[in-house]
Order: sequence, then C-alpha cells, then structure tokens
Amino acid sequence: MTTSLVPESQLLDLATRALVAGGMRRDDAATAARVLVLADMFGVSTHGVSRIPQYLERVRIGGIDPRAEVTVDHVAPGLARVNGRNGIGPLVGMRALAAAREGAAAVGICAAFVRGSNHFGAIMPYAFLAAQDGFASIIASNATTTIAPWGGRDTRVGNNPLGIGVPHPSGDPIILDIAMSVVARAKIRRLLQKGESMPLGWAAGPDGKPTTDPRAGLAGFLLPIGGHKGYGLAVMVDLLAGLLSGAAYLTHVQAWDKNPGAAQDLGHVFILIDTGKLGASSWLAERMDDFRRILASTPPADPAAPVMVPGERELNAYARAQREGVPVATADLRALESIVERAGNAAPA
Repeated sequence: MTTSLVPESQLLDLATRALVAGGMRRDDAATAARVLVLADMFGVSTHGVSRIPQYLERVRIGGIDPRAEVTVDHVAPGLARVNGRNGIGPLVGMRALAAAREGAAAVGICAAFVRGSNHFGAIMPYAFLAAQDGFASIIASNATTTIAPWGGRDTRVGNNPLGIGVPHPSGDPIILDIAMSVVARAKIRRLLQKGESMPLGWAAGPDGKPTTDPRAGLAGFLLPIGGHKGYGLAVMVDLLAGLLSGAAYLTHVQAWDKNPGAAQDLGHVFILIDTGKLGASSWLAERMDDFRRILASTPPADPAAPVMVPGERELNAYARAQREGVPVATADLRALESIVERAGNAAPA
C-alpha cells in the first residue's frame, strides 16, 4: 500500500469538499472533516478520511441524512441531551462536545447524552480538542454488536470505545482511547488474507470457543480485553451512551455493514470537567509534569522501548504530521478526489 504525505490544510480542504459533494453544508462538512483529519494525524487511519466514502455511500442509499439539523436541549445547568437526527457522526460528535464544553464552562462539569447518531470516528480527536481548552473528558459510544456476553456464544454487546483525557496547560495532554476487544476485526481479516493463524485469545469461533483460525474468528465474535472485565466495561458504556441517552442499545443498534440503509441510532456520552475551576493552570501544569515524570522514569524492560504514557505515541505522530504532512493511503486520496470530481468540484453550499 502506497502512502502520500499531505499538508494538514490541504487534507482538511479535500475532506471538506468531499463531504460537501456528498450533500453536507460547507460549515458542517468542515466541522466533521476536522475530526477525521485529526484521526489521521494521530495515526488512527482506520477512523480518518478513509471513512468518508463509507459515510457517503450510506447517505446515497438513505441510511444517513447529510443535512440533519442536530439539536441540543440543556435540561439542567450541567446536563444536555443531543439529538443527532441521523446526521454524519463526526458532526454530531462535535455538536455534543460543544454542548458539554458550554455547560462545563458555566458550572464546572457537564454531561451531554447523544442519540440518533452514527459512527463518530475516533475518540482521540474530541478528547484532544477538549484538552486544548483546558477540559478533562470522559467520552464513550456504543457500537454494532461484535462481542458475546462473557460465557455466551452470540454477539449481544458492541466493541464500545471509551476515552479519558486530562489536559496539561504547558505540555501534551494524557489521553486514553480504547475499544473493548483485544484486537480489531481488520487485523483478523489481514491474517486471513495472508493465510496465517492468529494468536489464541483474539476471537472465538461460532461455537464460543477461542480459536487461532481467522476464518472461524470472523464467523464468531471478538473477545474482550481482560475477559469478563472487558465485557463488563462494554456493558456499562452501553448503559451510559446508549440506554441513558435514549439511543438504541445492544442488539437494537443497526449494523451499518449489514443494513446500511437503516438509521443506526448510535448513542454517545461526553462528560467534560473545567479544570480551571479546580486550580490555577500553574498548579495543574506542575502536577502533570510530576505525574508524567514518575511514569516515564520507570526503568524499561527493553532499553529500546522506553515507558510511555497513554496517548503519547499518537501525540508524537500528530507533531510529526504537522511538520512533515499527514500520511494517507494514496488510494484513499484518490477516492476523495473522485467524489469531488464526480460532483463537479462541489461548490460550497
């Protein structure tokens, strides 16, 4: 696979024009594109601009409304309900982030519960943007079911992502962004294509037993991190992001790959904390420096692999992308250019 390095501004413009070509308003498209470009800058290419053709194919067949009017209802000073109205997921996510930021700035902490959404990309970009404004964050989403309840052999729970971020006023934030499976299905697909076996513990076959056969694993289900603990985390994320938000949950969530023309009704939750109300920026910066130093100074088991804090690898990739350009698969760039060209260069809406 060949990769191209693209300046951030150029990639943001191309992604925005592709989304406009797919029916989004210009401002909305730019907002959504920012999330996807940031994902590519962090090295999370599976959740970057490569997702745009998938989103727009669902738009084409009526599965997503590209011009949805996302609504926000502030039901209490620190509580908001967001209705994505089946819009493009990263746009819905950014509207929810803004709602949570507004509430947290006013009263110190705010939770925004989201329904009527779709795949909203990676959590890392949202947590990063929140941290830049001085907010700690807890962000989560439910997802299509790919994990069986612990001890079961049929998928009932999503590989639900969870992120936690804490800002650093004079340095990089610390951000955790994880899903609940040991590995993504994409890694298992790659092993199948290569004709290789997979490590035991990645997935189970249709009989519910762990397997090293990628084909059986794809026909079965992903295994959660930490066994029953990962299953429990996935369940609790769905309770917060899906059930409490009023969105679909568990098997009520529509699978975009199996039924792309149906609204998924995904749910998210954005909890933001205004750290400026806990103490001065100098106080937080000093504590964050000390916190990072304690972890980073741990003698490494492998001298060639020093200890890192959560999100450090992604933030290093982000800094490199700013300097050198964003690495994007050339085929994904061609796909975006083709969308724009077919729409006659998509004049701003």
